[in-house]
Amino acid sequence: MSATIHFTDFKTGFCVLLTFLSTASIAQIAAQEDLQLAAQLAAERPIAAGQSYWLEQLTWMEIRDLIADGTTTVIIPTGGIEENGPYLATGKHNLILEATCPAIAEKLGNTLCAPIVKFVPQGNINPPSGLMLFPGTISLSAETYEALLFDIASSLRQSGFTDIVLIGDSGGNQSGMANVAEKLAERWATDNTRIHFVREFYDPGWEATEQYTERELGVAESRHDGYHDDIWVTAMMMVTDPEQVRYTQRVDVGLASINGVAIEPLNEAIQLGRNMIEFRAGLSADAIRDALSN
Repeated sequence: MSATIHFTDFKTGFCVLLTFLSTASIAQIAAQEDLQLAAQLAAERPIAAGQSYWLEQLTWMEIRDLIADGTTTVIIPTGGIEENGPYLATGKHNLILEATCPAIAEKLGNTLCAPIVKFVPQGNINPPSGLMLFPGTISLSAETYEALLFDIASSLRQSGFTDIVLIGDSGGNQSGMANVAEKLAERWATDNTRIHFVREFYDPGWEATEQYTERELGVAESRHDGYHDDIWVTAMMMVTDPEQVRYTQRVDVGLASINGVAIEPLNEAIQLGRNMIEFRAGLSADAIRDALSN
């Protein structure tokens, strides 16, 4: 008696065979892609490495090799965009961090700076409060700010950094960084990656720098002009870019001073800012070393 093969049986068998072959092909393709990715990740740099303390100015290969060679600490600096009187650009804190973070990294060694977090809580947006009353200020909610820091730190951990440091140049940044550090410390409790919130960059960093400037450099303010501005922020900003304090325009109209302290000649004001940055970077590096040793 001859066997009868029904079309439905043939169709079912063919589909099973096709599925098997498709699964096998997908597995082969996936394995090949894994090998290609592994080769790409292990590839040697085709050119000499560039030099920068800023993560965003390095290639992924340069970062990979730095981590492999022991550069496993990274600083996440937080700044802000806010009102700072009639002379200073709204990115005051970010400009100061552009100069101070690399100085800290250099003193620590084996350390990089993540991109500056330029958006931070500045007050209620609608209705506006605090610095949000002034055009140009950009504010984040506390939840958004903390989520941003959480994801940045987690990304850096994924890259292979084992000590992640949070610093902030503004008072409103501090509590959010503390909250994120607490959450990540708990999440990473059994991990070899550690999170460090170093408040000392801000407090006593600012006040100590002011005292140093008066005591060691002999520069002290004699009055208050009534602006969200002082000689310390102005001089440190000038190290990055004098025009961000509107140096030329102020000289042109005889307003090249703040709170009784002249900001000309230009080279002297920039050197004053460099001295401040050197002091503050040293203080901050010491605080970070203490955090890393605990």
